[in-house]
Amino acid sequence: MRYSGFQVLWQGLTGNTGWGPAWRDPDPKPEYDILIIGGGGHGLSTAYYLAAEHGLTNVAVLEKGYLGGGNIGRNTTIVRANYGLPGNSEFYSHSLKLWEGLEDTLNYNVMHSQRGMINLFHSDGQRDAYARRGNAMINQGDDAILLDRDAVRRMLPYLDYEQTRFPIYGGLYHPRGGTARHDAVAWGYARGADRRGVDLIQNCEVTGIDIENGKVRGVQTSRGAIRAKKVGIVVAGRSSQVAAMAGMRLPIESHVLQAFVTEGLKPVIDHVVTYGMGHFYISQSDKGGLVFGGDLDFYPSYAARGNLPMAEHVLEAGMTLMPMIGKAKMLRSWGGIMDMSPDGSPIIDRTHIDGLYLNCGWCYGGFKAVPASGHCFADLMATDRPHDVAAGYRLDRFTTGKGLMDEEATGSQHNLH
Repeated sequence: MRYSGFQVLWQGLTGNTGWGPAWRDPDPKPEYDILIIGGGGHGLSTAYYLAAEHGLTNVAVLEKGYLGGGNIGRNTTIVRANYGLPGNSEFYSHSLKLWEGLEDTLNYNVMHSQRGMINLFHSDGQRDAYARRGNAMINQGDDAILLDRDAVRRMLPYLDYEQTRFPIYGGLYHPRGGTARHDAVAWGYARGADRRGVDLIQNCEVTGIDIENGKVRGVQTSRGAIRAKKVGIVVAGRSSQVAAMAGMRLPIESHVLQAFVTEGLKPVIDHVVTYGMGHFYISQSDKGGLVFGGDLDFYPSYAARGNLPMAEHVLEAGMTLMPMIGKAKMLRSWGGIMDMSPDGSPIIDRTHIDGLYLNCGWCYGGFKAVPASGHCFADLMATDRPHDVAAGYRLDRFTTGKGLMDEEATGSQHNLH
């Protein structure tokens, strides 16, 4: 079925009895051309673009749990292209362009809302840094407007502009930034991949990777052995564990990142707002909840849950920036496992094992990268050549030190990114 306004109207008038499953639930076949380990946003988008752009349909996505149950459903939904360094800038610009056409491409409402994003700055030095970043964004072909204090106050009147420690000097406005519905993105890519013949296999845990004479031959799973010519690892915070099945040790640490949402409120926050000095970011969902987050937990962990000390830290930052938030009731919090690379930038590359490919190290940038990550990883797996906009995301940069992309200028240390 092709989704349309007419179908919504017709199904409403006929008791919604005509909606079918959005995708099949097949059993795994004994062999595929390509296996994607990981049924999150990046894995599903990779499968979709393999089929849609390269005509490769003998493909399966293997997911340990259910589709979209990992980080794609555990984030703060922010979409942006405000990176400053060559290598990252082109990639996220490419991703934003794909976001802007995604609903038409997938025939699925992912609720992409370009409400605009404002990064606050709090000193003369920060203002200069954001001016440079804004110029880099404009040179890349994206949009950026440097706002002074009065302009920010007109747009965001609810902030505390007189806080003693970090007074607000202004902000960098990225009008094309915004949000999207995280699980709808996973569902849209899943439906699109399934319609093109990709098998989406849930409750199928990969327990081993079969390698023979330096070449991948397939995987062992909880549902039996599956042979394949090529295997892609796209499992976010579990990247180190899955790569270890192939004898690889990755330059990755896994950390927990918490997020929070309040009760539904009337519209009050029109934009995405980031408060760098408190490492706090916030937006308002379509349902009215204030969605916000902050820092990592700062110690390695595979626990997909939050903890109270970090919750207190994030809420303190929120209260400092906008004391009004103290009147809202917080409904819940959750944690996602972040795969943190030493330079804060991702890895999209072939491994030393023939036929084994790696997509990981997304740090804070995973959700906004979903379209471009899948697009570039599919291109790599189909052609064995890196896509132009992802050419800097080589794995060997951590061995040679050449080409490191330290976007935040904090040094090559996992938990600083």
